Amino acid sequence: MTVQVQSFFHEPTNTVSYLVTDPATNKAAIIDPVLDYEHADGTVRVDSARAILNAASQAGAEIQWILETHAHADHVSAAHWLKDQTGAPIGIGEHIRDVQKIFAPVFNLHDISGNGSEFDRLFADGEVFQLGEQKVEVLHTPGHTPACIAYLMGDVVFVGDTLFMPDYGTARADFPGGDAATLYRSIQRLLTLPPHTRMFLCHDYKAPGRDEYVWETTVGAQRAHNVHVREGISEAEYVAARNKRDATLSAPQLILPSIQVNIRAGTLPEAESNGVHYLKIPLTLKDNKD
Repeated sequence: MTVQVQSFFHEPTNTVSYLVTDPATNKAAIIDPVLDYEHADGTVRVDSARAILNAASQAGAEIQWILETHAHADHVSAAHWLKDQTGAPIGIGEHIRDVQKIFAPVFNLHDISGNGSEFDRLFADGEVFQLGEQKVEVLHTPGHTPACIAYLMGDVVFVGDTLFMPDYGTARADFPGGDAATLYRSIQRLLTLPPHTRMFLCHDYKAPGRDEYVWETTVGAQRAHNVHVREGISEAEYVAARNKRDATLSAPQLILPSIQVNIRAGTLPEAESNGVHYLKIPLTLKDNKD
């Protein structure tokens, strides 16, 4: 029996979170939850995460896992708040250690472990764990970041940022630790899954000519139609096109607040003596002289 999937689209960050339930036991996982963070005034709300909990409650589902596909650079994770509400452990790929080691010095964060201990479970490639009676297999899919993983549950796979809808393509590979050739190989691994496998994505941005947000496709559709990696496109062709495209992209708007929270498993920095939490914004003084 396949898992039941309910989607929650967060339009401010174009992010899709998922409530995934094993129908045999009503045990559920929340994948890639979003905290409602307003960068303009520093306010934080939990409306989006609460909506997922409300849906689980209405369905009588018990949250067994809170799962991240990677440390996101475009939204702040609600994983820690959800753990506080449910007691469910937070899982992520074991290579989050590499991401912590890359970014902790960027923000001069001395409270980051570097060993991933901010998370409750670090998954290795090929590891299998249970969601109720449903087996979940972990696939390490680096390239977008070193820590990216996908969660395979029977004929359903959650691929994070690795792939977008076929008419939009693939994730960028220019973040620290990213690599276009590595991403291509990770995608090819995903595309060896049976063509009927339902693929759920973490983002959609509406490809040109499409008026609706969409975040579910199939492995077969990706093989046949993905504008970046459909069948017949070589690794060299992909890498050249991906690197050219990435050179035109600006940094995600929320990358600075997101990364320093998300490598902490969604935990905000400790409040200072005045009771206020502060995020760091590294400043670079550029010399504009000719």
